[in-house]
Amino acid sequence: MRINAFGSGILGGVSQTAEIGVSGLATMGRNIARNLARHGHTVAVHNRTDQRTKELVEHFSDEGTFVPAYSAEDFVRSLERPRRIVLMVPAGKATDAVIDEFTPLLDQGDVIIDAGNAHFADTRRREKALSDMGLNFVGMGVSGGEEGALNGPSIMPGGPKEAYDSLGPLLEDISAKVDGTPCCTHIGADGAGHFVKMVHNGIEYADMQLIAEAYDLLRSGLGMDPKAIADVFTTWNRGRLDSYLIEITSQVLAHTDAATGKPFVDIVADEAEQKGTGRWTVQAALDLGVPVTGIAEATFARSLSGNRTLRDAAKGLPGVSGAKLEGAAAEGFAEDIEQALYASKIVAYAQGFNEIQAGATEYGWSIDLGQVAKIWRGGCIIRAKFLNEITAAYDREPGLTTLLTDTSFAEALGGAQDSWRRVVASSAQLGIPTPGFSSALAYYDGIRAERLPAALVQGQRDFFGAHTYRRVDKAGTFHTAWATDDRAESEA
Repeated sequence: MRINAFGSGILGGVSQTAEIGVSGLATMGRNIARNLARHGHTVAVHNRTDQRTKELVEHFSDEGTFVPAYSAEDFVRSLERPRRIVLMVPAGKATDAVIDEFTPLLDQGDVIIDAGNAHFADTRRREKALSDMGLNFVGMGVSGGEEGALNGPSIMPGGPKEAYDSLGPLLEDISAKVDGTPCCTHIGADGAGHFVKMVHNGIEYADMQLIAEAYDLLRSGLGMDPKAIADVFTTWNRGRLDSYLIEITSQVLAHTDAATGKPFVDIVADEAEQKGTGRWTVQAALDLGVPVTGIAEATFARSLSGNRTLRDAAKGLPGVSGAKLEGAAAEGFAEDIEQALYASKIVAYAQGFNEIQAGATEYGWSIDLGQVAKIWRGGCIIRAKFLNEITAAYDREPGLTTLLTDTSFAEALGGAQDSWRRVVASSAQLGIPTPGFSSALAYYDGIRAERLPAALVQGQRDFFGAHTYRRVDKAGTFHTAWATDDRAESEA
């Protein structure tokens, strides 16, 4: 049973001055607290270890007003009602432990905000448990890394609408702004915010993989050095591919390692790591029956890169190695890659938005996809000029089934066709792996196909497992008696 600490007088009579509190003062939590203070909000700060609290106040007190607290009780005492507590602690058991520490000290209507990368299912569980106690729980996705947390992130809060009514003005104040519009909106009930953040990260995986494949094609397929490729990405960043990820790619490729004098990209081990949100996105998509092949291939590409035992064992396998395009075949290939990158990017985002819509349907969330695109335009890792086009697409048709059929994107995909196919074919001939480009094209051809070979698959399933099938010429479900001589068909 929850103890009403204020009602019992345990914490009564203490000055409550802070508008909001942040507990967990590692890099992200510290920067969120500083962002709030810089915007004129009085911020209570608390950490499991006192030293971090002391260091924040000591180093950044000139940025605004902080109220340091060295116990959960003091932290709660310092907050105005309804109390708003932002948790910036590791996902999982640590989050549950901190929630359990604070809940006995809170009153009805107070708000706990989990701003970590929690799994949306955990957020749904926590929201239900705290709601039963009379407390509001908000699962809040925050994207932009430590720089975004300090200077304006993209913020994706879920949870009760009444909690957003209290919390929203502060979040919108500290979020990134694009054309004066805050990159923050109420996403939907319980786990909606963390679900959307999860898919954001999945799209991020796909986007990064496609960029990496473009780099590999320019280097391995055309023989360009990293600095020359950096110039290509710089040029692309002035056009329709203008984005944070393209911008930083050019900077990474242009960087020289101080110790060796070699290109930085050549001294980094080719083993990409991951924290799990890409896997979550793919797992959720499988549960929902939504194909997110671009995100899946990007996730598996990271797994493959990190499996050194497997890669070492396969070194002797026959295949094309070191081949490059030359002469007429190389002419215009960089432009082809740009076309393939843009087209594949459209597919990856379309798949991600389809997953968000499927999640909303499954879990009863009312999610405005146009608003999601709008808040991703600034602050977050996948921020890009491209998101203006997605926002416009949903403005034109809010119930759009897939972004691929929007007139603007359909036109871009049509214009990319020849280049896209040349890139995928050339990569296969050169032995350069392009799972992102290839799967995006396969998905595109799959959804536009008038008839797929799935008919044969269903026939096979009926043959070995009597799983039945439907016909194109009449209604009903049928089974063929494959083991009999006449193979008679019956309605199931």
